[in-house]
Amino acid sequence: MADERVVGIDLGTTNSLVAFMEGGTPVVIPGEDGERLVPSVVAWTDDGVVVGNAARGTLMNDSASAVYSAKRLMGRDIADVQEELKLFPFKLADGLKPGEVLKVSVGGLMLTPPEISAYVLQQLKKNAERFFGGPVTKAVITVPAYFNDAQRQATKDAGRIAGLEVLRLVNEPTAAALAYGLDKNKDGLIAVYDFGGGTFDVSILKLHEGIFEVIATGGDTHLGGDDIDNLLIAIALDDIAGDLGEDVRGNGEAVQAVRKAVIEAKILLSTDETATLNVLLPSGKRYLRQITRAQFEELTAGVIARTAAPCKQALKDAGLTAGQIDEVVLVGGSTRIPAVRALVDDLFELKARGKKPHTELNPDEVVALGAAVQAQILGGGSAATEDLLLLDVTPLSLGIEALGGVVAKIIQRNSTVPASATEHFTTGVDGQTNVAIHVVQGERELAKDCRSLARFDLKGIPPMVAGLPRIEVKFLIDANGILHVSAREQRSGKEAEVEVKPTYGLTDEQVETMILDSFDHAETDIAERQSIEAKNEAETILTAVKKGKKHEAWQMLSSDEIDKIEIGISFLEAAIPGGDHRQIRMGIERLDKATRRFAELMMDNAVSGAMQGKTMEAAGESMGEGPTAPHPFAKAQISDSKG
Repeated sequence: MADERVVGIDLGTTNSLVAFMEGGTPVVIPGEDGERLVPSVVAWTDDGVVVGNAARGTLMNDSASAVYSAKRLMGRDIADVQEELKLFPFKLADGLKPGEVLKVSVGGLMLTPPEISAYVLQQLKKNAERFFGGPVTKAVITVPAYFNDAQRQATKDAGRIAGLEVLRLVNEPTAAALAYGLDKNKDGLIAVYDFGGGTFDVSILKLHEGIFEVIATGGDTHLGGDDIDNLLIAIALDDIAGDLGEDVRGNGEAVQAVRKAVIEAKILLSTDETATLNVLLPSGKRYLRQITRAQFEELTAGVIARTAAPCKQALKDAGLTAGQIDEVVLVGGSTRIPAVRALVDDLFELKARGKKPHTELNPDEVVALGAAVQAQILGGGSAATEDLLLLDVTPLSLGIEALGGVVAKIIQRNSTVPASATEHFTTGVDGQTNVAIHVVQGERELAKDCRSLARFDLKGIPPMVAGLPRIEVKFLIDANGILHVSAREQRSGKEAEVEVKPTYGLTDEQVETMILDSFDHAETDIAERQSIEAKNEAETILTAVKKGKKHEAWQMLSSDEIDKIEIGISFLEAAIPGGDHRQIRMGIERLDKATRRFAELMMDNAVSGAMQGKTMEAAGESMGEGPTAPHPFAKAQISDSKG
């Protein structure tokens, strides 16, 4: 039935598309004007809101009433977009502070990026409903693989505002692999190189008997064909100011005219050796500049080269060499650029192996086609898709801050999504009734160097000695990449949970450099973590030994044994301030050796108590540790809640 049909949508930075499965083949649905690409432009006119090609004229003639590239603003804050605003003709609301949702001033309205993107989605929805002759309410929407939680949530919000039930968000490179996998249906290792208008993504996929598994992802959320355009626009504007004496940087219409000329020249240079920038300026003067492909490649080499590092990192994460990749799929309009294809040939050693990248499908449409395949799978499947299975991954590790500020990773980077994992922790302070759970994302060893996602408290824990509570922390990433975290103290049953909400204050640079930073700082991070963990263990042991002096077993030790324990305590206390984990570990071993008989006497006493009617758990509590509690050093202890 038509009202049950699920469509696939590529919500792109530059263009957007909607597709469906016609029999066993994915097909893009054309708009009312017959065009399959819908420019991601929204404009406010006297006749109402218009989207796509109809909005382009308004963008050229009345830039204050139109918005484009809203996807680049999704899930971001004012601090993230300062550089882009210099080239965007529209304005943001006054007084925005870091951490606040962006609002764009356009057409006399104040709209958030999800609200603007919703207009694009509504247009795609109308196109599909016109095509099918009935309502369309469900969709699969694609997002860049490196979109963070805030950006993914913003995309879902846009779908909801547009009247669509978003069944799933699918990574764009993964969708492209689905489109090609449907045709090829072969085993092997595939690299998907997606260089679109606003983002760059690379994914390494393993195909086996119809199962698509993403084994590594990488990318740059701040890199795309728009950056090439903006670079050339800036050069042209400098030329106009210098050669013609006319500074049009603040003139939105003039900037858009330059943008149009730059894009046309860029497209032409993919097939021709020369192109001409031809712009009529407001003064009536005409800016003319001929540019050769060689000049174009020299000017844009830095932007294109930035795609190499994520590709190399993805291969490393997958444990593969370039020569092991069987196929490379090119996605996004920017992959038509000859210099880009030459870089891909070099990165994946294609020419040397007699291979070519896959370009059989239109690179502008392939993501939407793959989304249609996924939509068909979720909508009940067909003969063409019933055996397909898609497995995505989470690009960064997720965990919590443990005692001393170290990170206890719970879901590792590149784990298959949806994913869940559970770890057990304990407390670090006697009588602790509240536990602060700080959820973080990243590859660094210390929480301060990772991205903070959420904080919540587990309250009402019955007071117990440190190490006795059993706190179960569960992480669940759903199919859309949204994280749910819960914590439960197993003895008392007290529990709390949080769904990680968008964090708009994250800059692209933080996301993009997380992985590389983890390698750059690996040696110092590990050393600092070792020092913190050694100190935590030492302080816990010292506390336990000092408490043990009140135990009756202390009186059973000889003076020589007591002297050795006291010397061991002094040695360990002296080692802690220096922070050298080797010295601290030496002190721990020395004290452990000195207290072994003491521990045996305490255990004998506990067993004796149990034989006289006390339970082992009660006996353990008298020693400061229950037999069913996790060892205090087996897992990092959670810090005490301050709120």
